[in-house]
Amino acid sequence: MQESRTVRPIQEPHAIPGAVELLLVRHGESQGNVAATLARQQGAHVIDVPARDADVKLSATGREQSLALGRLLAGFPEDQQATSVWSSPYARALETADLAVRSGGWRAPVLADERLRDRELGILDMLTSAGVEARLPEEAARRRWLGKFYYRPPGGESWADVALRLRSLLADLDRQHSGGRVMLVCHDAVIFLFRYILEGLSEREILDIAATSSVLNASVTRFVRPDGFGPWTLESFNVAEHLVSGGVPVTEHAGDTNVHPR
Repeated sequence: MQESRTVRPIQEPHAIPGAVELLLVRHGESQGNVAATLARQQGAHVIDVPARDADVKLSATGREQSLALGRLLAGFPEDQQATSVWSSPYARALETADLAVRSGGWRAPVLADERLRDRELGILDMLTSAGVEARLPEEAARRRWLGKFYYRPPGGESWADVALRLRSLLADLDRQHSGGRVMLVCHDAVIFLFRYILEGLSEREILDIAATSSVLNASVTRFVRPDGFGPWTLESFNVAEHLVSGGVPVTEHAGDTNVHPR
């Protein structure tokens, strides 16, 4: 005769809330932004950048923008300040984060994380669109066919690749900053892809946004999730009023707007 026993139900662990607010900041204008815009205006094939992408620093205007961002941060009540600031390890982003946090009087540490770095361009690095067409016509055709979201240049990343590393980072943020507010200082493509993930957008929807708007230098995008669970809400996108009110130039250095597959 089989011995009877009591089967106890499995107890679900108590759910722990994740982060409740994300402030996404594009770095201030960089020397690379200035060089890339000049190269496009001149119809040049190669961008005359002063250093490798990771080491490109802010322009004088970019430093002004970062200090204006700091004045915005200084106006945040203490209970609304970020508990942590995460930054791309690229020099222009770290410099933006450091200037803004220090001048704003925030006590949050600045943590560098390579998952926030800009998209790797591989073989296309330092080339303008005209340069890609002239020097790498087969890659130019492949980029047009696949569209910006799925095109991966040799040695580089697609937007889909960047989205994968951002999903990993968001999981870490939730684990490490339960109920907290976090500021992320990064790059324009990264901010578009945060929107793709946090809003649950489709490829077409995010490419439509990228084709019709650009992320301004030192602008602020805000997502909120008050209880730390469930979907995020886009509270504001690409806000740069702190630059205008401070008399600081607003700079727009956009990427290629031919983003849809053809």
